[in-house]
Amino acid sequence: MNALREKVLVLNRNWQAVRVIDVELALTDMVRGAMTGLDTSDPENLRPLTWEEWAQLPVADGERCIHTVRSRIKIPTVVALCTYAKLHKKRPKLCAKTIRERDGSRCQYTGRLLKPDEGSLDHVLPRSRGGRDSWENLVWSSKEVNARKGSRLNSEVGLKLIRTPRAPAVSPAALIEVPANRPEWKQFLITA
Repeated sequence: MNALREKVLVLNRNWQAVRVIDVELALTDMVRGAMTGLDTSDPENLRPLTWEEWAQLPVADGERCIHTVRSRIKIPTVVALCTYAKLHKKRPKLCAKTIRERDGSRCQYTGRLLKPDEGSLDHVLPRSRGGRDSWENLVWSSKEVNARKGSRLNSEVGLKLIRTPRAPAVSPAALIEVPANRPEWKQFLITA
């Protein structure tokens, strides 16, 4: 993989996750002073480094780096913006895939783990009775249970939800997945 295309976690100046960018853009913004690199080699002592400081960091054996004419530069995995403090307020798109992910691919009536083709969206309050397409009214259900329920209420067919459906957190951190090779991202992606 091209080292300049690897992913870097971007934090705002308050160290809250904002987005993910390529190494190339991160290094460019570090050089122009818009970002600092976060030295994550010691999780107990995180320190932001300017470009000049970052360029002097030693590269340990096995660490990813970029080779220049004069030196090797460690690839940052986390950077922090110097002035931007806001968080984008964005929620995942409401669709079958995001409802299935929110519900852990489990039928919300039986608890059974379902393959994508074994489940479907169920309106807790059926549309025929005024139910809307919303995070709070949609759950992932097995097709058999959904067909049995039809346009009736849960109480009319003896069904009970395992948990109340909720909208996901409105936070960039909630939308960013931690790659297996980036465990240092986890501490910045914890959501309330």
